[in-house]
Amino acid sequence: MRWVLWIVGLFALAVVAALALRFNTGYALLVWPPYRVELSLNLLLLMLAGAFAAGYLLLRFILGAIALPAKVREYRARRQREDARAALLEAVRAFFEGRYGRAEKAAASAMESGESPALGAVLAARAAHELRRYEERDGYLARAEKLAPDDAAMRIIGEADMLLDQRRFQDALLALKALPERHTAGLRLELKAQQQAKNWEQTLPLIDQLERRRVFDAMQAGQLRRYAHAENLKRKALDQRALNECWQKIPSAQKRDVKVAAAAAHCFMALGGCAQANQIIEQALESEWDSELVGLYAECEGAEAVRQIERAENWLRHNPRDAALLLTLGRLCAQQELWGKAQSYLEASIAVEPTYSAHLALAQLHDRLGNADAVHRHYRESLELAVNQLKQLTGGRRRT
Repeated sequence: MRWVLWIVGLFALAVVAALALRFNTGYALLVWPPYRVELSLNLLLLMLAGAFAAGYLLLRFILGAIALPAKVREYRARRQREDARAALLEAVRAFFEGRYGRAEKAAASAMESGESPALGAVLAARAAHELRRYEERDGYLARAEKLAPDDAAMRIIGEADMLLDQRRFQDALLALKALPERHTAGLRLELKAQQQAKNWEQTLPLIDQLERRRVFDAMQAGQLRRYAHAENLKRKALDQRALNECWQKIPSAQKRDVKVAAAAAHCFMALGGCAQANQIIEQALESEWDSELVGLYAECEGAEAVRQIERAENWLRHNPRDAALLLTLGRLCAQQELWGKAQSYLEASIAVEPTYSAHLALAQLHDRLGNADAVHRHYRESLELAVNQLKQLTGGRRRT
């Protein structure tokens, strides 16, 4: 439609020009001695217009010829950029499709073409890592550092993630130290590295930072802190002084957590600190009742067994059908040679929930009392319950 309008317009212009020239009877006289030229004014105007058009076209041709090499170079550069961008997109698609060999090849091609060299190098490194070609991976990372030194975050995060996958925790932590700023992804990788390296004290401030950044909710952060405190206590279990210092550093609210308290109680019992272990258990149970924790209350024999019995009987008023508490009371009474009370508590525990631990404790009690038939019966029942529990854990499979 546009061309039709142009043609109609030109024809209209020609008609208007012809009509206008028809009424123009002037002429032009050009004198260049000894020559003299007389021309119609209309012809002169047409010649001037034709000369202007010819000159304009000649000038455009000359300028186009001069600019042609630059346009060719620009066209080639544009084609190279388009090819490199297509190679990078192909590398991303192949990587997420799991075709790592093709992804590495395409990413390396994009990197060599100069299209996002850091991205291409890191993508090629990840593809090589998936193929377990670690030397090529390190070579790509070195190229990324050389080609784009200012774009370090992506390279460092990728390198640390791959080193963690390779279980090179210390190398990953060393790489993360080079991050220009501690952003969320870096903090998550650092937490993972510290956990795998068993640096539990270093994980606690990282958990706090990630919770403030809403990576973890309160429940998730609490579970991570609980596990970190428990594992850190276990690492101090061979040194009384180190264990005490570690326990004192734990905030009061977390000391009352039943999992942390159980870990601490185990550690103090292993070093002979029965009084402190019992105190830890009592404080935690006052804050939150836990049947597994109360089971530790009779694990360590000390001089405060009578007070422990009184404390446990007070708990029994609020938890009359807790099998673990009844078992604990039976053990404590047996330690004090209160045979009747011990037997009644152990039998009550079995009545609430038969466990191999309760049957074993009752068998040992009858053994001390000289009741051979009861000893054999409870030993047998304890063994059967232990075997059944083992079958449930292993699914009845035997290791060959």
